[in-house]
Amino acid sequence: MNPSLANWLKILGEPNRLLLLNQIIEGICCNCELGESLSLSPNLISHHMSVLNESGIVKAERDKDDARWIHYSIDIDVMKEVNTLFNAFFDEGRIQPNKSECGPRKS
Repeated sequence: MNPSLANWLKILGEPNRLLLLNQIIEGICCNCELGESLSLSPNLISHHMSVLNESGIVKAERDKDDARWIHYSIDIDVMKEVNTLFNAFFDEGRIQPNKSECGPRKS
């Protein structure tokens, strides 16, 4: 198994992180908008957004006029890479017929 896929499953497997990512996919979001729409505390938003930002799938940019606000967007190239990993792993063409020889033996 590709270790990169396992890392993405860990990153995206956290329910709040997945909700945050979904909000950002629907458009560039500010940290305050994310907190309001999902009823999450600012420190929880900050934690999950740090993980998504470090993974590369989300880009963060501080507001030029007020540095308290951070605007998040999706890095489309990274999202395509993740999509390629998932599609390759879950490709139905990889499924092979059962070759197991276990079970009751016939005499």
